[in-house]
Amino acid sequence: MGQRMPNWLKKRAELTPDRPAVLYEGRWFSFKELFNRASLASGQLAAAGLSKGTPTAVLLSNHVETVILLFAMQMMGVRTVILNNRLSSEELVWQIKDSESVFLVTESAFGSRIDEISPVVSNNTQIVVKEKLFMMEPSSAVLLEEYDLDDVSTIMYTSGTTGNPKGVMQTYGNHWWSAVGSALNIGMMESDRWLCAVPLFHISGYSILMRSQIYGIGISLHRSFDEEKVIEDIEQNHISIMSVVSTMLSRILEKLEHKRLPSGFRCMLLGGGPAPLPLLEKSLEKHIPVFQTYGMTETSSQFATLSPEYSIDKLGSAGKVLFPNQIKIAGPEGTALPPNAEGEIVVKGPNVTAGYWNREDETSLKIRDGWLTTGDIGYMDVEGFLYVLDRRSDLIISGGENIYPAEVEGVLLSHPGIVDAGVIGIGDIEWGQVPVAFLVKQAGSEVDAQELLSFCQQKLAKYKMPKKYYFIDELPRNASKKLLRRKLRDWLEQGNNPF
Repeated sequence: MGQRMPNWLKKRAELTPDRPAVLYEGRWFSFKELFNRASLASGQLAAAGLSKGTPTAVLLSNHVETVILLFAMQMMGVRTVILNNRLSSEELVWQIKDSESVFLVTESAFGSRIDEISPVVSNNTQIVVKEKLFMMEPSSAVLLEEYDLDDVSTIMYTSGTTGNPKGVMQTYGNHWWSAVGSALNIGMMESDRWLCAVPLFHISGYSILMRSQIYGIGISLHRSFDEEKVIEDIEQNHISIMSVVSTMLSRILEKLEHKRLPSGFRCMLLGGGPAPLPLLEKSLEKHIPVFQTYGMTETSSQFATLSPEYSIDKLGSAGKVLFPNQIKIAGPEGTALPPNAEGEIVVKGPNVTAGYWNREDETSLKIRDGWLTTGDIGYMDVEGFLYVLDRRSDLIISGGENIYPAEVEGVLLSHPGIVDAGVIGIGDIEWGQVPVAFLVKQAGSEVDAQELLSFCQQKLAKYKMPKKYYFIDELPRNASKKLLRRKLRDWLEQGNNPF
């Protein structure tokens, strides 16, 4: 039996029952109210058939009712598979099946998606719509008095370089130590309030919920990101911390014009890749403290963070490893490399995943003696600052969303008119990067960009869809037939086709 801790939300409701917990659309919910609402929802979920250990997928939007349901499921010990609501129906079905989810908890706002999913998964998965759930008579739910920190609490899917999504298992201990590491890094004050305009289905959003109940601080939850509403919220509700990606920060700065954020705002936690120098300089001019971070689903949020005092001197760095964590740069044989030597980033710590759901071989390959091989290439300077050179080989980061070229290529190759495909990311002012595709047609095929656009809409989330399609005679490959994406980038930069 592993280490055990008291039920977090119940404990928080006992310690600070009247303290504000969640602000949603103008109304504050206290920790006591949140616990009571989550306890009631637990009874309703139990009446629907959920219990400890039941694999259950959730497809929900940013809403206070989502917070209630996620806390309810955590307190019940339900193994919660958190689905990205931006995915296509086909992608969602794959993850529901792969996770062996017995239930899918969703909401009426996704009605058309539910209609598409239901016939495919109905034999093995019961769909529970929250509006009907909340009308059910609750039964006696068994709430966990204690959490075993080794038990899996959540599963979030992340794509691999092969294009096959993998379910990252996150334990109660992973979430606990992620919160602890963050607090030891940026500090914690009773007056803190964290603005959440990132999706709750991302680890960036879900981790804010964990920090709220563990620290006992309030969060302001937004349905989606709107820079005008964000600035208004920060000014009116004494927000002190916010999680963003570069595109969000850029839009906030542009909207502020000549104004500044209140002096009580102390941390803009920036993820999704290094920030460009002009963005950091503009933030500095407006006295906005930007903390750049490096983390992933496998580490239950941030793992290394760059404090604002180093944001200019250490431009491009992801910062130093957080207190409970370790990072090393490994060579081909796995041995640690000296400062400034480039190699694979390998991480270890109590917030690192227990492994991948139903992927024992991949887990043993990726995690050895507690060290997770990230697939990212980087180096550490003599002062211990981490620099990420290539995020998971050819990963495209678009508006903070990860896009793996192999996954998009797989969809394009499933079209009968395409025989070869290559996808890369190109710079984009608004999103940082967007995917573009290079395609070789089947002989005699008349497929065009518009047809492929319609085809991809059925199979890919909108942010994953290529923004341009280039039809060429042959893709550049080496002797072992590996696609040379660097040559595709060179071709775009040169403005001609050498193939």
